[in-house]
Amino acid sequence: MTDDTTIETSPAEDAREEELHGVGRERRDAILDAVEAGDTARLNSLLERLHAADIADLLEQLGAGERADLLALWSGEIDGDILSELDESIREEVIAALPPEVLGEAVRELDSDDVVDILEDLEEPQQEIILDALDDADRVAVEQAMSYPEYSAGRLMQRETVVAPEHWTVGEAIDFLRAEDWLPDQFYHVILVDPRMKPVGNVTLGRLLSSKRSVKLRDITEAMFRTIRATEEEAEVAYLFNQYHLISAPVVDENDRLVGVITIDDAMNVLDEEHEEDILRLAGVGEGSLSDSWIETAKQRFPWLFVNLLTAILASAVISLFEGTISKLVALAVLMPIVASQGGNAGTQGLTVAVRALATRSLTYSNVGRVIGREVLQGVANGIFFGVIMGVISYAWFDQPVLGLVIGLAMVINLFAAALAGILIPLGLEKLGFDPALSSGAFVTTVTDVVGFFSFLWLASVILL
Repeated sequence: MTDDTTIETSPAEDAREEELHGVGRERRDAILDAVEAGDTARLNSLLERLHAADIADLLEQLGAGERADLLALWSGEIDGDILSELDESIREEVIAALPPEVLGEAVRELDSDDVVDILEDLEEPQQEIILDALDDADRVAVEQAMSYPEYSAGRLMQRETVVAPEHWTVGEAIDFLRAEDWLPDQFYHVILVDPRMKPVGNVTLGRLLSSKRSVKLRDITEAMFRTIRATEEEAEVAYLFNQYHLISAPVVDENDRLVGVITIDDAMNVLDEEHEEDILRLAGVGEGSLSDSWIETAKQRFPWLFVNLLTAILASAVISLFEGTISKLVALAVLMPIVASQGGNAGTQGLTVAVRALATRSLTYSNVGRVIGREVLQGVANGIFFGVIMGVISYAWFDQPVLGLVIGLAMVINLFAAALAGILIPLGLEKLGFDPALSSGAFVTTVTDVVGFFSFLWLASVILL
């Protein structure tokens, strides 16, 4: 018995659901209608309750013309949080459309790390516009951060830090925090420093508020305390935060003096970007976005499509070596793509596991032997299993028992090669200084195609003919 009862929701509930889950199609259409009508009041009403991230998503989804019309009508309401959330592929376009006074007000609201993140993707003229809009102290802090290498902790950190001398008590620290109006919007620790401004410990806000006023700050510091060099690569920073469950960490210069702090949100953004980059590179599609033009997208994808063409030609050359064998037994032409395809899928599985393990540093040279052994054994096991299946299918299909034996053996050989290539190729590329996510796919596919075709056709020429 089925229940055809439907649960109806009120328009207010629908609107609330849409508000909780970003910009729905109805709201998007209403926004575009307001833009087309030039109705500023209606546009403000539709956008005012949206989160900055949702407004950024909306701007990214619109075409260039629609985006320009919306900004022309609503640019006075753009704030720094929206600019920070925008994909860098359209951020420059949006900034160029904003009046200088609006842009200046927007960036003045941001922490220094967010301003640096925006500046990194802009051309020098637009960088100067934003720097000119900052207060003198903020401009100096941002320029100092920009002086560090790209993709370094110095670029990732924010200069706004909450520090206290290590000899202070809880009461002195609380009184200090209550009296100051320059504190960051969000912070998780009070950093303890010695007289030379060298960080010596962290005190969480929870421990600070739950301790008696007379307690020394040095007596309630966190057990896990790490400092990060300003020149450290941001990928290493993200790894440290993930590995040691850090919430924030002070950044120091070459003399171990405090210069800033990195918080978990920035570190996790780096980790997300690294993961996204690996996924895109494994597919050979570069680092583009949905807002890129078809010309830019074609340019990004061309190199690896060209590499794939060359590897396909190599596989075809292997097939041509056995042209006579194939002409004598047409069934070989029917079955050989199965061997190569199964090997390609198995190689991609091993490759994905290896690249992910290298990125998280769980695959090291101390355990690589065990991992290779595991992959080889599972490759042989799967090869035997699927080889038996294909042997039976081939026998039933073509009524040739020996043909089933040939494809079964070829399957075992190719899945063995796929398992080995899926681990050794990314390891070798990393050892040579190349990004395994960027380069491994084409090489693994080449190995499985060549080994698959060669083993199948060679065994056929030896056993069948």
